[in-house]
Amino acid sequence: MSSEWGRRLHISIFGESHGEGIGMVLDGVPPGEPIDFDALRRFALRRAPGRDKAATPRKESDQPQFLSGFLEGVTTGAPICAVIRNENTRSGDYRKMETLARPGHADYTGYLRYKGYNDIRGGGHFSARLTAPLVLAGGLAKQMLERRGVTVGAHLYSCGLEHDRPFDPVQVTPEELRAAGERPFPTLTEESERRMRETIENARLSLDSVGGVVECCALGLPAGIGDPIFGGVENILSSILFGIPAMKGLEFGEGFGAARLFGSCNNDPFYMDGEEIRTRTNRHGGILGGITSGMPLIFRAAFKPTPSIAREQQTVDYRARTDALLTIQGRHDPCLAVRAVPCVEAAAALGLLELLLSQ
Repeated sequence: MSSEWGRRLHISIFGESHGEGIGMVLDGVPPGEPIDFDALRRFALRRAPGRDKAATPRKESDQPQFLSGFLEGVTTGAPICAVIRNENTRSGDYRKMETLARPGHADYTGYLRYKGYNDIRGGGHFSARLTAPLVLAGGLAKQMLERRGVTVGAHLYSCGLEHDRPFDPVQVTPEELRAAGERPFPTLTEESERRMRETIENARLSLDSVGGVVECCALGLPAGIGDPIFGGVENILSSILFGIPAMKGLEFGEGFGAARLFGSCNNDPFYMDGEEIRTRTNRHGGILGGITSGMPLIFRAAFKPTPSIAREQQTVDYRARTDALLTIQGRHDPCLAVRAVPCVEAAAALGLLELLLSQ
């Protein structure tokens, strides 16, 4: 099914935005893994709505109820099942437009795929609300990776035309990877936060939204993880990262910038650092031939502007097959990329744990 992912580590996501609840089942977790549930809740709260002006005002506690997989705070090896109740839905916001295709949304394509039976309230199973159980599962994966010496962190790299300072692709530290997640707004510097907040607020006041890019890095991965041709690190990470709604682009290392370079500029020279083999630069983003090189793994994920905006838009009634005008009601993020930062960390952690457990 399309809501399942992974082989060695297997996750299934269920629920809808305005249903009774959402949740996940995570199978393949090794037994004997102690989990810090307070740290897990703090990580999940980074994604939760209603806590910042740059996010949707919809308030959800997002407190998970674990039904299986733990005994006295330690994994048993059985599937981990968790449910998060939806507490603050306003389904009436969607009644007046249940047959109108919201531009940028999956209303029309979902109607075609599921023959009109899908739940459109809040986007249903297409909703970014489904990232809550993804973040929960990824938070578990992050702790298991930390125990294996791997640190995953991300920050809001850009918002509209404003940019944060990038991670140093060679010298980044675990403390830097954790820094953005410890701040109320997920940037590395206060100055970039100020400029991005101004951009987001201007978009909100204009009844509009703005896109952004999340930069993510993983440190401590051993060299030699991954398989060609279809089991490479980029392949595995891409397959789960694109499960995050609104993500539209992904680049590793120099990414699309490499297309503008000559080989003499893009190649990373190798050298011996004591007993370790390293590269002086890291345009390859820590991956060569789909296999980790031992350098920091770095990628950037692009998120489109929130499609739900309060401006009047042209659309169609896909049942009546007529043109229409639409003004969207409801509560929406003026910039999805802000709350996408922990989602990217979570998806990356699940993908990397899958790779490590498989090898």
